Amino acid sequence: MSEVSLEPTLRNLIEQTSLKWIFVGGKGGVGKTTCSCSLGIQLAKVRESVLILSTDPAHNISDAFNQKFTKKPTLINGFTNLYAMEIDPSGGVGELPDDLGEDFISAGKAMLQDMVGSFPGIDEAVSFSEVMKLVTKMNFSVVVFDTAPTGHTLRLLSFPSAVEKGIDKILNLKNQIGPFISQIAPLVGMHDINADMLSNKLEETMAIIKKVNQQFKDPTQTTFVCVCIAEFLSLYETERLIQELAKNNIDTHNIIVNQLVFLSKNEEPCKLCLSRYNLQKKYLDQIDLLYEDFHVTKLPLLEQEVRGKDNIISFSQNLVQPYQK
Repeated sequence: MSEVSLEPTLRNLIEQTSLKWIFVGGKGGVGKTTCSCSLGIQLAKVRESVLILSTDPAHNISDAFNQKFTKKPTLINGFTNLYAMEIDPSGGVGELPDDLGEDFISAGKAMLQDMVGSFPGIDEAVSFSEVMKLVTKMNFSVVVFDTAPTGHTLRLLSFPSAVEKGIDKILNLKNQIGPFISQIAPLVGMHDINADMLSNKLEETMAIIKKVNQQFKDPTQTTFVCVCIAEFLSLYETERLIQELAKNNIDTHNIIVNQLVFLSKNEEPCKLCLSRYNLQKKYLDQIDLLYEDFHVTKLPLLEQEVRGKDNIISFSQNLVQPYQK
């Protein structure tokens, strides 16, 4: 047992100014989006610029803030340094923002899509790499990823490595496909495209992705926050996620246990509340035993949804100040 119990908040992340990428993930339906938005709000108090980036196809950030977000970073109403963006990496190249400027994507999305389509998973990976390039160019102080349920998240974290391998394959084919590109490009109206230009852009992408890959595996720059609820399946999924993160050399030392029933000292609890409390206490005891070297933050189950800027701001206080009823 550790002699000193770790603070049950996310203060350690908020105060770690070297962090550039924070992933928030877990099983579906545990409240990842609420936690991501709350964390973004707390970070915005101490960081120059913060981006909440949703990679969940369900895109709940728009619902949480009652504001429509798109594939481009958009300032959240009521803030001066907090932005949000929603993108679906599984949508491939077609999901990319339309104005990636001089990127090789603009050399013809359809042609690129066909080209990368021959490498399984590379379409998603290239999409992710282009988002990373866009985010890196905008130079946010920190990016909070509101991720899809666990399986998608693990794929997302392996994308930088997949991109490196995929681009290596494409660059190795350069000599074979170069003459073909030079001949076919004018026929489809792309007179300024040639193999050298494509390979230069791919190499530029490769450099950024290598940098992102290194940062993802650097605990001073990247960490993962696991969100769960005090139930068997969620606890099982959290353990699986933590083991996979360890295999991928990705740091994690924070767990949020959400939707907990807190009993009031002055009121007699109803039968259902008492039953839920006792059930959750059993799993909380297991979490405390299993993850004694983690910061475990306990968040309440509220009577109403946490929606709208003001409600999220109020709820976000529970990340830095342990909740008490």
